[in-house]
Amino acid sequence: MTNNNILSNFFQISLHQKIIVMAIPMILSNVTTPIMGLVDTAVLGHMQEIYFLAGASVAALIITQLYWLCGFLRMTSTGLSAQAKGSRDINQLHQSLFQGILIGFLLGCLLLLLQDGILALGLYFANATPVVEGVISEYFYTRIWGAPAAIVNLALVGWLIGQQKAKQVLLIQVFANLLNLVLNLWFVFGLGLEVLGVALASVVAEYSISIISIIVALKLVGRPIIQKKWFSGTYLHSLLSLNGNTFFRNLILQACIAFLIFRGVGFGSISAAINAILMQFFSLIALGLDGVAYAAEALVGEQKGQKNADGIIHVTLHGLVWSTIVAIIYSSIFIVWGTEITSVITDQPILQLEMQDYLAFVYCLPIIAHWCFFFDGVFVGLTRSQAMRNSMLLCGLVIYFPAFWVFLSYANKGLWMAMLLFLLFRGISLGGYFIYLCRKGKVAV
Repeated sequence: MTNNNILSNFFQISLHQKIIVMAIPMILSNVTTPIMGLVDTAVLGHMQEIYFLAGASVAALIITQLYWLCGFLRMTSTGLSAQAKGSRDINQLHQSLFQGILIGFLLGCLLLLLQDGILALGLYFANATPVVEGVISEYFYTRIWGAPAAIVNLALVGWLIGQQKAKQVLLIQVFANLLNLVLNLWFVFGLGLEVLGVALASVVAEYSISIISIIVALKLVGRPIIQKKWFSGTYLHSLLSLNGNTFFRNLILQACIAFLIFRGVGFGSISAAINAILMQFFSLIALGLDGVAYAAEALVGEQKGQKNADGIIHVTLHGLVWSTIVAIIYSSIFIVWGTEITSVITDQPILQLEMQDYLAFVYCLPIIAHWCFFFDGVFVGLTRSQAMRNSMLLCGLVIYFPAFWVFLSYANKGLWMAMLLFLLFRGISLGGYFIYLCRKGKVAV
């Protein structure tokens, strides 16, 4: 492709519109996701004893981490669904849907089988009092029964994103949050089920999402086509390999974040609290940047399904513009209102004062991180999970951990310096590999 062609196609208003139409609902959907946990926290916070909130929060964290590690299923489902849409291959469209549902269900059942061991491990690290342990167990043993539905939901949401049905995903998520709210109030304050009611409300909401998402997906595919061979070892091998690479990528990222959190604890309680606040900023940034990345996943995957290398490049360039715009908006908001946002998160004067020294990290984070967020989306659409895994592993081992030791004298600030470098080089490595694929004519292969 010549430079003139790139420039002439760069101002395709229709493509910018497609990205915006997909990104905005996904950003709104992402923002509603923490609401379910926020509702649980609010209900628990109004119970008579503090240990209800403490125990349920720990149990919810264990569940959340399990589901997060299974997030690879959403990513692979999006890429395969988008490519099926682009190629207009009906068999591949059905195959990506029903294989994702099967794997999600089996993973959920596996978590049910391993629930005793998972809880024992969680209790070991929680080191809680017997009363709190009782609450953790009650919440966990109830909520874990939603695992099959919750993980199937990952596959279904990914598949719907690949079909560019962002509005449907948003509406389903809003409905689930409203249902969770109503059930929380009914089960806890109406029936007096306390912690059991909070967990049960989430389980019902998760199964409701599954049922509605399956109905929406079946309407899109029409008459279901299911072939027995799709579930054979031969057909599942490539899918499992794809999921395995993405899972390993998620595991490495989780290890880096866990290292930051636990190492921060070693620098004292104030550092640990500061890191908790910074992770809230990080999550807030991810909610917005992921919306643009999801749009890239669907649109890049569609172009790959059509074997359209020029289309992939156009989508990537257009998407980068919007990813950059969102990042600049985030940084501007934090520069203007960073102190006020910190005050909302914590009312502790010592933490508010200490955070002033860390706001520079918050200002830089969106600008530095949006590259790796966006290119993750591009590579999900290309279903190049091995490249994502290798980038994460390389940047973790060669950049993040060595950088921490270099910045060790800066204590907790050194952890965040290392994290920023890690995110920066992830973006550079993925972006560099994308350019390599384009120059070698392999980007649509």
